[in-house]
Amino acid sequence: MRRRDVLAGVGSLGVVGGGGVLAVRGVPSFEADGDEKTAPDGTDSTADDPIEIKTVEAPGSEGGEVRVPTGDRATFVDFFGTWCPPCVEQMPALAEANDRVGADVLFLSVTSEAVGSSITEDELVDWWDEHDGDWLLGLDPTAELTARYLAGGYPSAVAIDSTGRVQWADSGVKTADELVAGIERALEAETET
Repeated sequence: MRRRDVLAGVGSLGVVGGGGVLAVRGVPSFEADGDEKTAPDGTDSTADDPIEIKTVEAPGSEGGEVRVPTGDRATFVDFFGTWCPPCVEQMPALAEANDRVGADVLFLSVTSEAVGSSITEDELVDWWDEHDGDWLLGLDPTAELTARYLAGGYPSAVAIDSTGRVQWADSGVKTADELVAGIERALEAETET
């Protein structure tokens, strides 16, 4: 193989990999103060401004809305997609973590899938039921929560305190012990304030 072909291949891998990172994580921010952001309407907001998440009527989940952060307790968010095989693999550990500490936090799984076009709400609920979801299920159609807290690829998990400060975040399939340890960091931050 010629050197030119090898260099072209390596360069192409870099472009494709960089594009994948941008697709998942978005364009990086170069703001001087990491806490200040400009909201889509042009007003100033902080990373702590709560985001309203619609919840779905499904096993373990009541239809309605929740605010993240809650302002009064720690929150655990699992970011998933129904199209994501590792997200399916993650479900048993999530169920165990919810059984162990779910009563102590707002325990929420969120998808930013286009419910109503790429998947119906009934299909989402069927997926949830098929994979033994039994806790709060939320929708992030504008991906605002996802953009704020996604820790990498899917699945991703984040444990935040009541003010919205990230106490633990990671991506990839985790054990129940790893998830609980992350959630406990957010719970410990609550007792310190």
